[in-house]
Amino acid sequence: MLGKFFQKPDSSMSDRVPPGQHLTKGFPVLTYGETPKIDFIDWELRVWGLAKQKIFSWSDLLNLPQSEFTADFHCVTRWSKLDVQWTGVKVTDFLELVEITEPPKHVMLHCYGGYTTNLDWSDFALEDNFLAHRLFQEPLPSDHGGPVRLVVPHLYAWKSAKWINGIQLLAQPELGFWERNGYHSRGEPWQEERYSF
Repeated sequence: MLGKFFQKPDSSMSDRVPPGQHLTKGFPVLTYGETPKIDFIDWELRVWGLAKQKIFSWSDLLNLPQSEFTADFHCVTRWSKLDVQWTGVKVTDFLELVEITEPPKHVMLHCYGGYTTNLDWSDFALEDNFLAHRLFQEPLPSDHGGPVRLVVPHLYAWKSAKWINGIQLLAQPELGFWERNGYHSRGEPWQEERYSF
């Protein structure tokens, strides 16, 4: 299986491939439960919590500045895919439209299908993070989180919430789905923060 689908990175890639990871020859899809199917026209992203509640539509997202991103992608199940090409909106550009009422310290991401994952504000509000709606120049497929997913390149991929439809700004930390089920609260690949025990 290693040779057919994955390969061990050579030492020259030690600055790009975190410890314990193998390079994938494809782009595996790992999903817990059913894959939601959301039409672009029906997609919405709600922001609430320590912010004035606001709902963004698909057209709202496309009217924001669009950027191209190339980022490495690291899954907690020990595979990495390098140089993934995305199109989307920087989280920092998106946040310019959010009316924050109190400085948040944490974020809960909500998704179609009921999935949640948590982030510290310091890991969320970064220019390198983005709301992606295209993958390799094509509309983001539903099995990869389309129509829109968050991408947080510096953390394991379960933090890059698929099918995102809600951003809840919080003062206190809360745990998302996988975090309640034994995954690490932060998920930093270079520290191999896979599990909470």
